[in-house]
Amino acid sequence: MSAPEDSPRPDYWPANQPPDSQAAWARFADSDREAGFEIGHDFERFSQRNDMFNRAQWDEAVKTPQVREFYKASTAISSRRGDGFRQRDYALRNASWAVAHLIAERGYAQGKREGFLDPIEPQRPKAAEKLKIESSEALTAEIKKVARLFGADLVGIAEYDERWVYSHRTDIKTREERPNELPSGLTHVIIIGHEMDYELLKAVPSATGSAAIGAGYSHETVTSMQIAQYIRNLGYEALASLNDTALTIPFAIKAGMGEYGRNQMVITPEFGPRTRFSKILTDLPLVADKPRRFGVFEFCSICDRCATHCPSKALPKGPPTEAGPNRSSIKGVRKWTADCEKCFAYWTRMRTDCSLCMRVCPYNRDYSRPSAKLFRWLAQGRLRRLALWLDDKLGTNAKRVKPSDWWGSEGGMSEEQAAAKPAGD
Repeated sequence: MSAPEDSPRPDYWPANQPPDSQAAWARFADSDREAGFEIGHDFERFSQRNDMFNRAQWDEAVKTPQVREFYKASTAISSRRGDGFRQRDYALRNASWAVAHLIAERGYAQGKREGFLDPIEPQRPKAAEKLKIESSEALTAEIKKVARLFGADLVGIAEYDERWVYSHRTDIKTREERPNELPSGLTHVIIIGHEMDYELLKAVPSATGSAAIGAGYSHETVTSMQIAQYIRNLGYEALASLNDTALTIPFAIKAGMGEYGRNQMVITPEFGPRTRFSKILTDLPLVADKPRRFGVFEFCSICDRCATHCPSKALPKGPPTEAGPNRSSIKGVRKWTADCEKCFAYWTRMRTDCSLCMRVCPYNRDYSRPSAKLFRWLAQGRLRRLALWLDDKLGTNAKRVKPSDWWGSEGGMSEEQAAAKPAGD
């Protein structure tokens, strides 16, 4: 299907139907079924103020001295006893976040936190003249090629769907709600996936292993900014976005990147759960991808390894439900939902993020290996119980690698000498 640039474009919402209405959202019914979404009539768009990281700034039920120490450790070099939590471990973790934090902090004076509360500000204005689009299919292939040039490991296209856009943003100073104002005419969301380091993630939970997550954020910051600027150079709208503006997971699933798992992550065929996603909201006339299902829901229904290993017992066992445990849960969507309060409390006690549920997931494999491809094939069909049984017996994913083993040495010291070294030295 082609869509010349000068052809009439239908209104995004049906005539006389406001965005926040079941009638307007009915146009997504077919793709919802393809994606495995179950959305009830009591669905409500999510306010950014209620996500766990924002609540940690204003909700007295969540704010604790440990929360302050957690955020302090994200910028100042921390050190304490224990393999994976020494100075060089935090030095690595904090360095991995350098680019993401650079962009996030540059707009503080204007009340912005780009990539986390606000979309990333473009470097240059849009070109005055729009590129004439001859074919949506050719343009879509071009955008994917450009995305890979700029470092994307995965790229997919979803229709713009206001259900997953935050109902409100959060004011960085007052932590109160403020309007989530976006340009008119947005039609698509480009989803970018970056693989997180397989070997480093074996060392979670630790500050060392957390560097894999920080590196993912920094990489996706750069890639999404470059793609957005390319689109703006063509004369079209493009907003580069990380955790801000909208929920990324529903768009990633609609864009064919993978399926939602019990561990609250998108499981991709290429990298399992260790994929960081960013997005670009645009008015380019692209062709949306179809959701891809390869047996993740069915496999997670018989596997609860992430919930069993979760140190805070924040992940659910049993079937998906519509009701979440607290205000950080989206309302009206039937899915597996974590107790974010328990999860975040554990993070603050450790002074770093956990990611153990990612490490122990049976889908967390190196898919360049034939054995991993065999597991994926078994897991997507009637032999999924055999796949789970074999994975339980082998236990390769559940085994943690010592952070000092990832480093290869302890700076010339034995483990006994390192353990005896005073914290902060």
